[in-house]
Amino acid sequence: MKALILVGGYGTRLRPLTLSVPKPLVEFANKPMIFHQVKALAEAGVTDIVLAVNYKPEVMVGALREYEKECGVNITFSVEEEPLGTAGPLKLAESVLTKNDEPIFVLNSDVICDYPFKDLAAFHKAHGAEATIVATKVDEPSKYGVIVHDRDIPNLIDRFVEKPVEFVGNRINAGIYIINPSVISLIEMRPTSIEKETFPLLVEKKQLYSYDLEGYWMDVGQPKDFLSGTCLYLSSLAKKERSALTPTSEPFINGGNVLIDPTAKVGKDCKIGPNVVIGPNCVIGDGVRIQRSVILKNSNIKDHAWVKSTIVGWNSTVGKWARLEGVTVLGEDVTVKDEIYVNGGKVLPHKSISANVDTPQIIM
Repeated sequence: MKALILVGGYGTRLRPLTLSVPKPLVEFANKPMIFHQVKALAEAGVTDIVLAVNYKPEVMVGALREYEKECGVNITFSVEEEPLGTAGPLKLAESVLTKNDEPIFVLNSDVICDYPFKDLAAFHKAHGAEATIVATKVDEPSKYGVIVHDRDIPNLIDRFVEKPVEFVGNRINAGIYIINPSVISLIEMRPTSIEKETFPLLVEKKQLYSYDLEGYWMDVGQPKDFLSGTCLYLSSLAKKERSALTPTSEPFINGGNVLIDPTAKVGKDCKIGPNVVIGPNCVIGDGVRIQRSVILKNSNIKDHAWVKSTIVGWNSTVGKWARLEGVTVLGEDVTVKDEIYVNGGKVLPHKSISANVDTPQIIM
């Protein structure tokens, strides 16, 4: 089987992290985002993966070669000269994706969930139509495009309603699809949207079904959702693979759901958790409090710092008694001086913060 991962462009929503690293290589739970998807596809029997990219493909090549060996897949890059939307990349990679009749997985690179690839493929083959969308249930459907089903045929999609004012359903497109190669013949070689142009054509032909996703789902393409997705992922690990988490018997664990790389060092009298990820070679000082945060590799959190709802970028330093909160994001190699308060700051790489940041803002 084959898959296309829509890697896309500049990752502007996840800045300042993506000023240093392409979004797919930003670590989510201590593994690059793209690794979670490549691994799940390989486990479902996918042998060929195409990455549709238009920004810094050369930076990703090295990392992806490593995953090819580890996961036993063949990864090719389809480089766009101009952004082609969500359907154009399928047309651009047509020669690879249509070399046999097996269906093709298509997914957005920022989606984190319990990837249902095996069950999705079985469901798709069973109904026999041309395409299947993975759907997830949401609490506030008025913020999304909602899937409305046919009244007589289970899971057959009748139409989409964009940001409905009245309740028509609570299932939305989860950004994961499986399509037959024949769908690519409906796509023109231009910037085009699979959601707005290709899927409505399939709905007219009664050839588009939806598959309900069980468990958690999050688009982690912006900091607030990156942190929320981390919480969901850690909660899922606690249920399914508790041994992957740092044991709650460690004296510094406070509330569980904590993932700490074995090379990180944690000082005395710390309280870490719930919902914390600490990357390789990080140094956490004495008396530090961290909750609902991600500390990326080689960072140093000094004594008695307080870090909540924050992403600390690679090689950064948080000073003694500093306090970070409010979805603060430190870019690479940022220094927050001792006793500084940062509330919702987005700090660009290589900056030093020596004055309080009381209100959310971008610090250049």
